[in-house]
Amino acid sequence: MQQLEGRSALVTGGSRGIGAAIAKRLARDGANVAITYARSGDRAREVVEEITAMGVRALAVQAEATDVDALRDAVARTAAAFGRLDVLVNNAGIAAYGPFEDVTVDDVDRILAIHARAAFVLVQAAVPHMTAGGRIVGIGSSLAERVPYPGWALYAMSKSALIGLTKGLARDLGPRGITVNLVHPGSTDTEMNPADGPDADEERRYTALGRYCDPEDVAATVAHLAGDGGRNTTGAAFVVDAGAVA
Repeated sequence: MQQLEGRSALVTGGSRGIGAAIAKRLARDGANVAITYARSGDRAREVVEEITAMGVRALAVQAEATDVDALRDAVARTAAAFGRLDVLVNNAGIAAYGPFEDVTVDDVDRILAIHARAAFVLVQAAVPHMTAGGRIVGIGSSLAERVPYPGWALYAMSKSALIGLTKGLARDLGPRGITVNLVHPGSTDTEMNPADGPDADEERRYTALGRYCDPEDVAATVAHLAGDGGRNTTGAAFVVDAGAVA
């Protein structure tokens, strides 16, 4: 029996990169999976097709991470389509890089809305649909633990907010039997940060293993936390970064 058979999951930002890898891994473990996407409709449909080919159900919902109503609707549509919601993975995010002096207040508000406010809103919407055994997993960044180069202050701040959110929610939701954890990817081979990109060699220098991670590495950790193996783990952060913060 697959460890997530009969359960359902919502993965935000699931049309590509780490989000797509997580969605497909949860499906391989037996879950019905819904994903959100902002603009990559074709990519989202491809992920849905791959998931349904595994013999489980899939759903793609367009929802901007800055649109509170759209996020709440994505949760409601997932629960309605599958009859339940067991796993929420807050993955949607964007890169925010540049000189500190050039960052505007609008930039700050937008990044915090996408990385922190959206996660809070989604959890608040999802919990009424969850029962004991529910799983909430946030996707942060190893830059929340260590920032080895300049230009990432805003991004690191926004991802660091998820640490406090995870610990607080673990206390709030523990009595309901719902776990809340955080996964911090490091340099991961995606379109956003390809392993053959112009900065890739420099990023490898900061890792203990001297290599990039694959999206599937992050997905494997999420799958563990979403399954039976994660039943007694909550309020914790796991870094998947080839040893960059070691």
